[in-house]
Amino acid sequence: MLATHIQALQTMLGEKGLLAARADMEAYETGARYDKGKAAFVARPASTDAVSAVVAYCVEHDITLIPQSGNTGLVSGSTPDASGNEAVLSLDRLADLFELDPVNRTVKVGAGMRLSDLNARLEEHGLFFPIDLGADPRIGGMLATNTGGSRFLRYGDVRHNVLGLTAVLADQAGTVLDLSNALRKNNTGVDWKQIFIGTSGAFGIITECVLNVVPLPRQSATALLVPSDTSKVPALLLALEDAFGSYLSALEGMSGNALRAALDHVPSLRNPFQASTAPEFAILLEISRVNAPREGEQPLDAMLEEVLALIWEQEEGLLDDAFVGPPHELWALRHALSEGVKHSGRLIAFDLAFRRGDVMRFLDQMKAQLPDHFPGVTICDFGHIGDGGVHFNLVVASDDPRLADERFELALRDWVFAVCVNEFQGSFSAEHAIGRKNQAFYDRYTPQELRKLGAALKTITSPGPLGSVDFGTMEN
Repeated sequence: MLATHIQALQTMLGEKGLLAARADMEAYETGARYDKGKAAFVARPASTDAVSAVVAYCVEHDITLIPQSGNTGLVSGSTPDASGNEAVLSLDRLADLFELDPVNRTVKVGAGMRLSDLNARLEEHGLFFPIDLGADPRIGGMLATNTGGSRFLRYGDVRHNVLGLTAVLADQAGTVLDLSNALRKNNTGVDWKQIFIGTSGAFGIITECVLNVVPLPRQSATALLVPSDTSKVPALLLALEDAFGSYLSALEGMSGNALRAALDHVPSLRNPFQASTAPEFAILLEISRVNAPREGEQPLDAMLEEVLALIWEQEEGLLDDAFVGPPHELWALRHALSEGVKHSGRLIAFDLAFRRGDVMRFLDQMKAQLPDHFPGVTICDFGHIGDGGVHFNLVVASDDPRLADERFELALRDWVFAVCVNEFQGSFSAEHAIGRKNQAFYDRYTPQELRKLGAALKTITSPGPLGSVDFGTMEN
């Protein structure tokens, strides 16, 4: 029967549109972080109409489709399971559409376009899509997971920067829902596009996107700050926001363990710290302006130094050290953290969010309690101090025998999530959305009333088998 389906879809999509050989499918079956499944086939439609046709066929024949964008997700949301029964629907051929409206400051793109390709084309017009990520995802996946990034503090997340989209529903008709209106103000009813943003493709497959774009900063300045104590970070955050206002574009926290991992893994990085080793915690601060330098206007480097000097002199003693450095060097260090941590051992990663004042309290509690609960596990955290997001990474030595028992990682996740959600009222998924890795925690921490609403939305929008996430059941 599978051969019949493959032949029918091959006829529908053409030679490039359907992959069935094991070697050809391997890249689509292997996730960005340890996950690997087995696909029945990989469909690669090149238009919204083709996506509709594939979806309608698969719904008719009860074939589960796993939408996949850039396959850079970290929670196993875009890879098939190990059964060999699920098929991947890849967006990688939906990459040609690019319609820029410079007056409206919007761009309509295919969901398969890479973030780097989008920004390369926008740069010619002095614009960019202001979601800064270490990875290079495709735009459809960014919408499906509602990514945030390092400049959330200034520009918000993906949801904040989407004006419209087109989605294909998993019903018998493969219904195409055109929500691509580029209006910035439109209160004529339910904002239906929001159903498809941040919901991992469960309610429909995004094929086209209308995005808000903003002027490229033409001036920027960066500094590394070493707070005198982690308890002083909230006061430091408020002081910086008060001093810089809308110029403040990033405030990234980096633990000493994460910094050392990056410096060890990437020898080309310059160690910016005067001592031979990194401090236990540092903050990357960025301020920026969109206008070109004007005569008589204070340069941003000078403004940065002036404000930091004033903060340094305050009685609160917020800083132990601070120095201004070249943006490209300091951002290179920040962007090397993920790779550095990943190469330090087996990575068990968490994407958490807290009220801003709770971030450092959570991290301090983890550092105090983790050795008693899970000895030999190293915390290598970094994150977005300005928005409360934390990439809480735990590293275990690759040869640690505990890794052979899957109950070890499950117990570790149980404990961390319980502290995050129950003690701090935080989120167990700040910007990675829901995938197979955290399905059980969605089930545990989401109220039954909301799970029933999720099930109802699924029934209405895409009753066919779509996606790797179960948002709930309508049963009591």
